[in-house]
Amino acid sequence: MTTESKNNENEVEVNAEQLADDIVKQAEQQVEEHQDKTAEVISEEQEKINELELALATTQSTVADQKDSVVRAKAEVDNIRRRAAQDVEKARKFALEKFAGEMLTTVDNLERALQSIDKDDENNKAITEGVELTLQGLITSLDKFGVKAINPQDQPFNPDLHQAMSMQEVPDVAPNTVIAVMQKGYELNGRLIRPAMVMVSKAAPSVDTSA
Repeated sequence: MTTESKNNENEVEVNAEQLADDIVKQAEQQVEEHQDKTAEVISEEQEKINELELALATTQSTVADQKDSVVRAKAEVDNIRRRAAQDVEKARKFALEKFAGEMLTTVDNLERALQSIDKDDENNKAITEGVELTLQGLITSLDKFGVKAINPQDQPFNPDLHQAMSMQEVPDVAPNTVIAVMQKGYELNGRLIRPAMVMVSKAAPSVDTSA
């Protein structure tokens, strides 16, 4: 083989290698460009995802706040309705308290009148019956509106319902027992409007037997 032929072969090999390098470089460049474009696309999509996630979180927070506000508002409305219903009920029950108090004076007077009438006198029979009927009618009317008498005769003394006017030793009666009712007490729908005025038994003084 001549020198010229060898040189040609060497040039061909060099050109082939150069061409291969160029192809590899072009391929790498294309891959890099593709990766850059892909990264840009992914970055844009991720940014949109982040924006959507932020918007969703904000919306969820707003909905939660609004729901909490609605729950609080409903609770407040329920409380207002309950208080209003209680106020109406109290007003209904106790609107007659002052009027009932005035009527109790009439009841007391009629009861005292009956006590002062001589029932053994036939001439007083018609008067007695008339007073009794009037008294019973008044008591029945008061009872319809929740006014109840407190007559604690022979019952234990209750300071919440009774007012002790005096105390007395009474044999064979337990201490702190109501032994006389001077004036009945009254309740209006379970609420005390006048305590019963009573006399209460007390214990006998202790005797020192040690001497």
